[in-house]
Amino acid sequence: MNNETEFINSSNSLVVDHSSTIQENRSMTFEGFLRYMESKDCCVFDQAHASVYQDMDQPLSSYFISSSHNTYLTGDQLVGKSHLDAYVCALRKGCRCLEIDCWDGPDMEPVVYHGYTLTTKILFKDVITTVAQHAFEVSAYPVILSLENHCSQEQQEVMAHYLASVLGDKLLRTPLTHPTSGDLPNPNDLKYKILIKNKKLKPKTEAEESVDEGEDDEEEDDEEEEDQQPKAKFWSPRKAGSKMKKEKKKVAVAEALSNLVVYTKSVKFISFAHSMDNQHVYENTSMAEKKARKLAKASGADFVLHNQRFLSRIYPAGSRTSSSNYNPQEFWNVGSQLVALNFQSLGFPMDLNDGRFQDNGGCGYVLKPAVLRSGQRSFDPTCSQHGLRPTHLLLKVISGSNLPVPRSGKALDPFVRVELQGIPSDSCRKNTHTVKNNSLSPHWDADMNFTIGVPELCLIRFCARDQTGLLSSEFVGQYTLPFTSLKRGELHRQREREGVVGVGSRMKS
Repeated sequence: MNNETEFINSSNSLVVDHSSTIQENRSMTFEGFLRYMESKDCCVFDQAHASVYQDMDQPLSSYFISSSHNTYLTGDQLVGKSHLDAYVCALRKGCRCLEIDCWDGPDMEPVVYHGYTLTTKILFKDVITTVAQHAFEVSAYPVILSLENHCSQEQQEVMAHYLASVLGDKLLRTPLTHPTSGDLPNPNDLKYKILIKNKKLKPKTEAEESVDEGEDDEEEDDEEEEDQQPKAKFWSPRKAGSKMKKEKKKVAVAEALSNLVVYTKSVKFISFAHSMDNQHVYENTSMAEKKARKLAKASGADFVLHNQRFLSRIYPAGSRTSSSNYNPQEFWNVGSQLVALNFQSLGFPMDLNDGRFQDNGGCGYVLKPAVLRSGQRSFDPTCSQHGLRPTHLLLKVISGSNLPVPRSGKALDPFVRVELQGIPSDSCRKNTHTVKNNSLSPHWDADMNFTIGVPELCLIRFCARDQTGLLSSEFVGQYTLPFTSLKRGELHRQREREGVVGVGSRMKS
C-alpha cells in the first residue's frame, strides 16, 4: 500500500499505520496500537459467537428464547403509551416471543392495550402488520406470538382473519409433515415461521374448552390484579376481576383462532406431576414470577425436568406497575425457555438478557447447557453439591479510557465491579480499588479469581461505577456476556503455545 504499513492480527483484520518510518521499522504507532486495542479482535467477546454456531436441530424446549412482556408498552403498566415501535424495537433486538393483549374494540376491530388501565390502545391489525414486516429482519428463527386473549368470539374471528391474511405463508397453520419422534420441532424446521400461542379447543369428542378452563395467562392475571390493588386509585381491581371472571365463564375460544394454534397451546399449570402424566409436548404453561420462584426454590430438580420436555413462560408480577423487571437468571437456572421481561426498561435485568442473547449470533435462540437438556441426569441449581467439575477464572482488570463524565463536568472516582450471575453458589461480585479524580485513563491492574461450578449457565458483567461516598456509588457503564463467550487472554494463549496447560483467563482444574 502507498506509504502505509499493514499489521495482520489473529483474525486477519487490518491495522494500518501511515508513515514511511513506521513502514521501514515494521512497528506500530500509538494511534495504530489504540485502534488495534479497540478493534473487534481485542474484544472480550469471542467473535466466533457473533454468528449462529450452535446446534439448531434440537427441539424448541432445548433453547432459551428471547421473550418480552406486554411488548406493546413503551412506559409503565398503568398510564404508559402503547406503540407499534415497541414491537419493532423488540424484534430488532432479537426478541422471538412477543406478547399481545387483545380486547374487543369499536367497529369490530380488536385493540391491544393493558386491560382495565389508562394505557393507550393500538389496533390488533396494525400490530400483526408490523410483526409481518419486521419479524425476520435480524433472525430467521421462529417468532411466537403469545396472545393474552380477552376478546369475544366474534372479534376472535376477526383476529384469526388478520393473522391468516396478513401473515400469509409466514404463519404456521398445520403440524410439520416429517416425523418429530414425539418432540417439539426444532428452530431450523421452523425458520421464517410465526407460531400462535393461545388456548385451543379440545377435539369434538371432548367438552368445549372455555377461557375459564384453558387460558392460564388470564388465570394468572387474577393474581396480577390482586398485586396491583394499592397501586391504581383510578382502577377498581375488584370490579375488574369480577368482570373478567364472568367473561371467562361465558366466552370460549373461537374455532377459527383455535385452528391456528399448533405447537404452542396454552394450558394451566397444576403441578409437575400432573404435567408429566397429562401434558402434551405441544402444550405450554405460563406463570407469574412469584409462583415460579416458589417452585424453583422448593422443587428445582422437578422444574428442570419439566422444562426438558415442555415450554414454560415466566412473566413479571402485576405489582411491577413501573415496568421494572426481575432477575431472569433465576429462571434460566431451572431451564425455563420463555423468560419474559419488559424490554422498554433499562437496567440490570435487561443487561443480563442482552448479554445472554448476544450469544449465538443474536438470533434469539440460545441452546441450553447440557445439564438442563433432555437425557441428562438430575440437576438441581439450588444445590451447591452438583458433582460437576469446577472451572477457575483468573481475570485482570487493567485500565479504562474516556469514561463518560456527569453533567457537572466533575471527573469520576471510578472503580470496576465484576459480577458473576449463574446458579446461586456461583453468583458473586468483586470490586477493584477506586481511582481518584480520573475519567480519562484510570488504571487498576487488579487480579480477580473466581471458581465457577456451572460455567455454561454463567454470565459475566463488567460494570464501571463512580464512587460518590463511603458506601455509595453511581452507575457509569456496563458490558455483559456469557462466560462461554469470554475470549481467553493473551497469557493463556502464550502458555498454551509453550505447552503449559491450565493457566490464563479461563482454565479447568
